[in-house]
Amino acid sequence: MTCIGFLSVAPVVEESMAPYVADAVAALEEFDVEYETTPMGTVIEAADSEELFAAAHAAHEAVGAQSDRVETFLKIDDKRGVDQRASEKVDRVADELGREARSGGEGGT
Repeated sequence: MTCIGFLSVAPVVEESMAPYVADAVAALEEFDVEYETTPMGTVIEAADSEELFAAAHAAHEAVGAQSDRVETFLKIDDKRGVDQRASEKVDRVADELGREARSGGEGGT
């Protein structure tokens, strides 16, 4: 998979966003993507940008079905001609650090 995206979809509401985010993440299941949800957004991996955009649009619409206002942020790294997983990008940073790229982890400070 070469197209990696960072997606954040959120309703503009005062209450917890967890139910909305769960709907957005569930919408990704209909697409040929792999994903990992983090506290600030979801990393999505797809074979191409078309599939990534379609998945992001479905997540946006899933939240929009429950809210009058939706804010969506999508950042894409479409590294064409190279097959690189998101985890490999993190591993490269860890290699440079000589430890996990996180605090409190094994070898962390």
